[in-house]
Amino acid sequence: MRSRRNWNGASLGQKLAAAAGLAFLHAPVWVIVLYAFTTEDRTYQFPPPGLTLHWFEVAFARSDIWAAMRLSVVVAIAATALALVLGTLAAFALARRSFVGKESITLLFVLPIALPGILTGLALLVGIRTIGIDPNFWTIVAGHATFCLVIVYNNVVARLRRMPASWVEASMDLGADGFQTFRYILLPQIASALLAGGMLAFALSFDEIIVTLFTAGHQQTLPIWFYSELFRPRDRPVTNVVAVVVMLVTLVPILLAYYLTRPDEQARGA
Repeated sequence: MRSRRNWNGASLGQKLAAAAGLAFLHAPVWVIVLYAFTTEDRTYQFPPPGLTLHWFEVAFARSDIWAAMRLSVVVAIAATALALVLGTLAAFALARRSFVGKESITLLFVLPIALPGILTGLALLVGIRTIGIDPNFWTIVAGHATFCLVIVYNNVVARLRRMPASWVEASMDLGADGFQTFRYILLPQIASALLAGGMLAFALSFDEIIVTLFTAGHQQTLPIWFYSELFRPRDRPVTNVVAVVVMLVTLVPILLAYYLTRPDEQARGA
């Protein structure tokens, strides 16, 4: 309600500026969607000479696209699962305890997502080469987990900091052990934060390319497939079709994560 009143109270200039900003951000995306349906396969004419679903059929029939998509999905699931476990454990360790070096450790947790991806990817490549491991599926998962962990950690630690410490103390006073306290007190409180963090982590991992280029070896995820298509003759509408699919795959978890965390943001604002 408050955000709606603020929007209604905005001036015409502010509304126009907001609309222009949104158009600048999203117009290229809609261009890609439009040309996924064009009948022309080599040039971009506006308006398109015609619309067709032919390129969806062509894209869905290509085995290389399906293989890359399957690898991206499996990597995203594995990286998200690893990030959920490690990020949650780190949040529990750092949320309520003060000790020497806590701020430095917290900074180290956030650093992978703050650094440029090329630095993270190069550091990972040097690390895995140093210990004698060739880039493979698990190095991709480990690379993605470095920034997915930050997303989960931030969500869980924010929820734990808003939760009264007396709840855990009361549970222990009433005879619950550590596992029972986690299951009946802590887990229900952080469940939506875990779900939102996991969805955001999946979306980030699914379309990650910079870190993947350094850690993939001969594997080809969907973003790498896009990258390789830029350097050889291709059916442009096919790449646009795959881009539309990637948008849908990443948009759904992002929207769900937004709606899962929105009540908390409204409560915090109140």
